[in-house]
Amino acid sequence: MRVFVFLLVLANLVFLAWSQGYLGGDDNPDAVRLGQQLAADRLRVVSRDRPPAPAPAPAPASAAAPEPVKEGCLAWTALSAADADAVDGALAGERFTALRRVRHAVPDGHSWWVFIPPLANKAEADRKAGELKRLGVPEYFVIQDAGPNRFAISLGIFSSEQAAEDRLAALRAKGVRSAKTGPRGSARGELLAVEASGPEALVEAAREAVAAALPAAKTGACGKG
Repeated sequence: MRVFVFLLVLANLVFLAWSQGYLGGDDNPDAVRLGQQLAADRLRVVSRDRPPAPAPAPAPASAAAPEPVKEGCLAWTALSAADADAVDGALAGERFTALRRVRHAVPDGHSWWVFIPPLANKAEADRKAGELKRLGVPEYFVIQDAGPNRFAISLGIFSSEQAAEDRLAALRAKGVRSAKTGPRGSARGELLAVEASGPEALVEAAREAVAAALPAAKTGACGKG
């Protein structure tokens, strides 16, 4: 009888230990879920109703900087006052408002010119100019300002006597017989220069405009008189 009671008590103890999980078996489901939560206290709800904010659009590429405008400068040198006025007049239109123009005196006595001495009147000067054109002379200019050389025809201005003589020889080869050379300063008085600077393309257009109005005008680099 005692053995039976002992076995009954032992069976109850074993059942109690099994029901409390002391003897192994399946884990407690709640304990398993708690064990699987990784840093649950750090979780944060981002949004319950709204969609996630779109990623910011990439910043547009900055526009390429425009290329700088090339600047140029051109001088018309050894001009009489009337010639300088003619240059300024050729550049007086709205087309050339962006140009910067400067007029200044140049040292006298350092230039030579090839010219046909003054004719009797404008009609004679125009007739001679027509002859030059028929002979194929590319550059000439009838001087019309008052003075000792009124109605003379300029055929070129040069920085040395030799260059003027070379020009005269070329003209004679074309059939021009009445031309001669002489110091430009003594013949025309004070000489002037007109300089124009600005966008390179506009300076080139100015060169063409002055050449059309004053074919005999001599050009050179700025700042050299």
